[in-house]
Amino acid sequence: MNKLKITLALAFCVSTTVAHAQAPDKGNAAAGRQKAVAICSGCHGMPGTKTAFPEVYSVPKIGNQNEAYIVAALRAYRSGERYNSTMKALASSLTEKEVLDIAAYYAKTDAQSGASGK
Repeated sequence: MNKLKITLALAFCVSTTVAHAQAPDKGNAAAGRQKAVAICSGCHGMPGTKTAFPEVYSVPKIGNQNEAYIVAALRAYRSGERYNSTMKALASSLTEKEVLDIAAYYAKTDAQSGASGK
């Protein structure tokens, strides 16, 4: 009987730990707003913005974008998996918490108008 109790207790602890480890971290949209306005909005906050470095291209609108996508994109810029020299520098300057916060903000906001989208 004691073996059964110990086995059940261990199984519960392991399943709780695994479930907690798999839960995605969520950012704070209010905190992300401050960082996004300071860092991102100069390019991503204006409709039709184009850049000439390192090549000419239209800057994407990131407002109302999927939160997980923004997190993945910023991590990829930071690691060099995705490359744009400006984005690499900006993403590398962010902490993981700031990445999560910015993603939470843009997922709920129309970046080009600042209006709440969700």
